[in-house]
Amino acid sequence: MVAEANHGKTLETELDGIRYVRIPIKTRLIGPDDDIVEVVTTFAGDQIEAGDVLFVTEKIVAITQGRAYPVDSIVPRPLAARLSKYVTKTPSGIGLGLPETMEMALRECGTPRILLAAAVAAATKPFGRRGDFYRVAGPKARGIDGPTSGTIPPYNSQVVLAPDRPREVAVRLRAAFAKPVDVLIVDINDFGGNVLGSTMDRSSERTMERILKDNPLGQGHESTPMGIVRRVG
Repeated sequence: MVAEANHGKTLETELDGIRYVRIPIKTRLIGPDDDIVEVVTTFAGDQIEAGDVLFVTEKIVAITQGRAYPVDSIVPRPLAARLSKYVTKTPSGIGLGLPETMEMALRECGTPRILLAAAVAAATKPFGRRGDFYRVAGPKARGIDGPTSGTIPPYNSQVVLAPDRPREVAVRLRAAFAKPVDVLIVDINDFGGNVLGSTMDRSSERTMERILKDNPLGQGHESTPMGIVRRVG
């Protein structure tokens, strides 16, 4: 196999004097009828080596769990429409800036928690703080992806929730390989990201977040929802 970088990305990176290669893995279009273990072993099985770290995007995990919903199937309540107006939209995605995505946050996290998060964010924003809404609302709210034109159809018109029990998924995926590997379920974009669940300790997760911070999988139509981190020097 000859590894190729996605457009605008690089395969190699260096951290603390150690070189790593990040290998994107291309797949077919994955849907809710697919099994995540079968998908990962089919497309990564002949590329992974002992000692590698396999990282899988949270979106593909959530899709196989049936946690993607057509945006026109979601009926937002008035509260969702009101709260969504105050969400800052960024180039990395619309987040909860749509009534439909805010509605799913209310359902996932509960109305009291979202209202508390909104109140805290409103109180701290005048002091220059950013991100308090998501810190209070939690990873379920932060992990909701709204429809974007850069996403592969049909997911460019769907709301995808954060995956359910990501650490358990990571453990299942690691067990599917005969070789000793670690697995990460990640939420990354061109502005950074974080590990949602893994088979590693928190210190190792933070190292991986730094290795992947430039989003080697890309942000659009690359069809590479997983990849391998391999130490090369």
